[in-house]
Amino acid sequence: MTAGTSQPRKRRVHLGQGGRLLGAVAVAAAWSVGFVAAAPSAAAVDVQSQQWYLGAMHAEEMWKSTTGEGIKVAVIDTGVNSSTPSLQGQVLRGLDATGAEGDETDDYNGHGTTMAELIAGTGRDGGLKGLAPGVKIVPMRVADTDFQNKHAVNVYDTADSIRAAADSDVKIISMSFGSEFKMDQEIEAVKYAHSKGKLFFAAVGNDAKRGNKPIYPAAYPEVVGVGGTDQQGKASETSQHGAFVDIAAPGEDIPYWCDGNTGRYCQGGSGTSAATALTSAAAALIWSAHPEWTANQVLNVLFDTAGRGGNWEKGTLSNYLGHGIIRPAVNILKGKGTPGAPDISPLTHEKTSHSTGSAAPSAPTSAEPQKDGQADDAAVAGPGTEKNDDDQLVWILGGVAAVLVLGAAAFALVRQRRAPGD
Repeated sequence: MTAGTSQPRKRRVHLGQGGRLLGAVAVAAAWSVGFVAAAPSAAAVDVQSQQWYLGAMHAEEMWKSTTGEGIKVAVIDTGVNSSTPSLQGQVLRGLDATGAEGDETDDYNGHGTTMAELIAGTGRDGGLKGLAPGVKIVPMRVADTDFQNKHAVNVYDTADSIRAAADSDVKIISMSFGSEFKMDQEIEAVKYAHSKGKLFFAAVGNDAKRGNKPIYPAAYPEVVGVGGTDQQGKASETSQHGAFVDIAAPGEDIPYWCDGNTGRYCQGGSGTSAATALTSAAAALIWSAHPEWTANQVLNVLFDTAGRGGNWEKGTLSNYLGHGIIRPAVNILKGKGTPGAPDISPLTHEKTSHSTGSAAPSAPTSAEPQKDGQADDAAVAGPGTEKNDDDQLVWILGGVAAVLVLGAAAFALVRQRRAPGD
């Protein structure tokens, strides 16, 4: 169905949560750092100091080897404002799949721009630094429920965006968006992208306390479902959990653009949206360092190097963190991680086409920038284990240690979608 349809839409949300405005009042964060109100056209002065996960992941050290250059990431979201200082020159032409007024660089909410900056921001003029600042972003604009209620839109915008990404030369699809409802067209588009050798990450959602239902596309077998953690490595209380969680990444206390005006950042945001963007960036770093690998091999290494602590056996999956917490530096700095077979999916265990590109030409640039040992854990954001009292997981971030309690029931919620030992 095309734009202008009157068919009712099912609730769809971007999977981030609001926080506090970066204002003149000092914010009591983990580092006791205050913020200063920003001029409408400028980023908050201290926003980069709030990107706590970059130090924990040893981003600066990784950037000496790779910044994600040569990798394009499709961001399926509310649009991406290519004119923010941190994204100038980082955004290529993409697709506005909404069918409404505007194009893919008209971010009606600010959410998509935040995701793009978390992936590929340069940090220019004090903006957000991306985990993979050498990546190029291909924006795909889709509609959330509020936008749908105000505009006549294409009901198949997510499916169309996924197919467009599959037919392009992007290697990674990042979608911090989701719905509780399946759609046949979206299912087929996801399978198509998988067959084209794309690596697809999606947020599992933030309603753990309000139903904890599977969110799509994250819960589709061909999509990597991403959960969120806090600064101590514990699974976020809001991060949804179940057999659909494949991996996890930082998702709390991460700055974000307050709204579609992109005039100021807010602080205290949390959600699996940010975790998904960071996981996409981590995959881009690994793929850039190993351009000959397929999506299957990149994902195998991402899983193989994920933070697991104590007696958490490799290949044993948690309903909260899946294979564990992303640690790209284990591969980038230490050379660890087994890529495995190029044509076997670590998600479905089925043989796939191991093509990593497509026949489509490169998307043109917009004319107007629209666990092996203790030593390894010390080099990266470290391991995690489950607590037997509430089955949540913790990890070590830099010098922050968490007390771990392991018991016989620690892995009671190991999921069954994939066979143990993978």
